[in-house]
Amino acid sequence: MEKNLQIVLASRPVGEVEESHFQLVSTIIPTPADGEVLVRNRWLSLDPYMRGRMSDAKSYAQPVAIGEVMVGGTAGEVVESKHPNFKPGDTVVGALGWQHFGVAKGAALSKVDTTAIPLSAYLGPVGMPGVTAWVGLIDICAPKSGDTVVVTAASGAVGSVVGQLAKLHGARAVGVAGGPEKCRYVVEELGFDACIDYKAGNLRKDLKAALPNGIDCLFENVGGEIFDSLLMRMNPFSRIALCGMIADYSAIDPYGMKNIRSILVNRIKMQGFIVSDRMELWPPALKELGQGVATGRIKYRETVADGLAAAPAAFMGMLKGKNFGKQLVKL
Repeated sequence: MEKNLQIVLASRPVGEVEESHFQLVSTIIPTPADGEVLVRNRWLSLDPYMRGRMSDAKSYAQPVAIGEVMVGGTAGEVVESKHPNFKPGDTVVGALGWQHFGVAKGAALSKVDTTAIPLSAYLGPVGMPGVTAWVGLIDICAPKSGDTVVVTAASGAVGSVVGQLAKLHGARAVGVAGGPEKCRYVVEELGFDACIDYKAGNLRKDLKAALPNGIDCLFENVGGEIFDSLLMRMNPFSRIALCGMIADYSAIDPYGMKNIRSILVNRIKMQGFIVSDRMELWPPALKELGQGVATGRIKYRETVADGLAAAPAAFMGMLKGKNFGKQLVKL
């Protein structure tokens, strides 16, 4: 009899995440109640926000309880449905967590068409990461033609879409990424105008050279010293979409920002945002992103770990920037 494999949170990390913070368990496959749907997950999304859910510090969302299945976006197929809008075989995306099978209310699932867009892409450029990029860039930064847009973690699932959208909307796109290979990808494959390798050891000098006209829009994913250095290159009345601070997520002693004064001097508008707060923007975002991916105007890359048991190591690697593009687990 087939079982449901799950990864649950075994303990809360202090500092770096380790394999011991997770536990692989086997349990029975759940049965859907009226209005619910049973899904066989085929893909699991791994994202930086999950590090925050492992902590019980005050945040915008409830933490995962010890012994509970780790949260996460999923894509898969309907196995059994007790909801009129779904039938077995439908391909759906939801948030069923780190497990092979999950039950959800019909309203919590979205049917997706895999004719022109692969199922996995609905967890990347045509999913939450893509919409995050769209909301931060289009709604918060609102770049004008000719503006300079900078995005950190530029080769990642969110940053790669930000830069491509910026180019499609007539802006100059500059990325910050770790290592020459990622920077080559960002410029040569994604079409960014420039990319700064923060691992090269010349961050401030390289930023100055790549940004002769300063920064009009900063899409910030990383925080720490990189964010602090970019603050020195911001233009008057520029905008910052503060999406992530991954450099601090596992830090016991977070980086102390030194250049906050730039926000005052340059009258910068800075907005932190959580994409689930802006559900009204998902339809227009997904329309543009879906058309972009289907036509090849928006390119993407995936790093795929094989099997649920590989998820913890893949998650830890992603937090350290070892992934290239969207980090997924094939279940």
